[in-house]
Amino acid sequence: MKTLIIGPSWVGDMMMSQSLYRTLKHLQPTMEIDVMAPAWCRALLSKMPEVNQSIAMPISHGEFALAKRYQLGKELRNNQYDQAIILPNSFKSALIPFFAKIPKRTGWKGEMRYGLLNDLRQLDKQAFPLMVERYVALAYPKQDIHSAKDLPQPILWPKLSVEKDEVDQALATFNIPSDVPLIGFCPGAEFGPAKRWPDYHYAALADLIVKQHAKIIIFGSEKDKPVGEQIIAKMVHGDQCINLAGQTKLDQAINVISACKAIVTNDSGLMHVAAALDKPLVALYGPSSPDFTPPLSNKAEVIRLITGYHRVRKGDAEQGYHQSLIDIKPDQVFETLMKLIVRCEKSN
Repeated sequence: MKTLIIGPSWVGDMMMSQSLYRTLKHLQPTMEIDVMAPAWCRALLSKMPEVNQSIAMPISHGEFALAKRYQLGKELRNNQYDQAIILPNSFKSALIPFFAKIPKRTGWKGEMRYGLLNDLRQLDKQAFPLMVERYVALAYPKQDIHSAKDLPQPILWPKLSVEKDEVDQALATFNIPSDVPLIGFCPGAEFGPAKRWPDYHYAALADLIVKQHAKIIIFGSEKDKPVGEQIIAKMVHGDQCINLAGQTKLDQAINVISACKAIVTNDSGLMHVAAALDKPLVALYGPSSPDFTPPLSNKAEVIRLITGYHRVRKGDAEQGYHQSLIDIKPDQVFETLMKLIVRCEKSN
């Protein structure tokens, strides 16, 4: 059995999609799984043992490019896939498997994909409240799964595989000591300050942690680098903090995160990476809700002071922070983090 997955385009979604790959391999251990996704995803996919190979999607997110999609599909015909599973809900994401003439094409109906998909599923969002459930459901025949309650339990959560020599090399590359506890911060968020815990709170928390003889490592993309600099500038002990935002490739960030004792994070893609690395983590939520895409880990603690989903792009405060995140105080996060670390150490 050979299966092509059309993967998602965001870090968090790609991480959660691993539950589908793990489920497919559990059901059919000899299955070969190829994943077509943006080139940057290869850093994640290479650490998923279930994936046979990643195929770079050369078409940018949002681009229709019908002729390119036809050519890609035509080239894939030689791979002789038995099935394609299309995870994005867009019309265009279903075109390549159709052009590739893959016999069975599975996915949720999405944008009216009749004909493009011949194993079409009608999504009842109330029946599948979690994104990971919607992904995993596609591993099973549609007549067997009508709601999340029908899914075999427990769901196989994402689990990245990282080699020790990769970790050692990443620490050496960035001159990070391996003989002191490392606490990772992921202070960025894709949609801006409204989903971020304030930088001054991160700074205050960092100083509390440094007093416990630990170092702080800040992770993120290039656009998160200024946030990391602001955190260090507002710390009393800024010399005990290393800002790696914008300095690492994704695979290097994954390797360093795996060396951390614990992670404090906003609702972000790196939160899902840390969860898949089985790191104790404290996830800070504001307007976005953990009800749909929570960290998939028994070692995660979510702190949120409001309920429901709030479609907020700009927060209340001058810096764009949302009041519900401002109201989460560093002392509360520090206490939650310390208790979590102790609990996880006792359970190991």
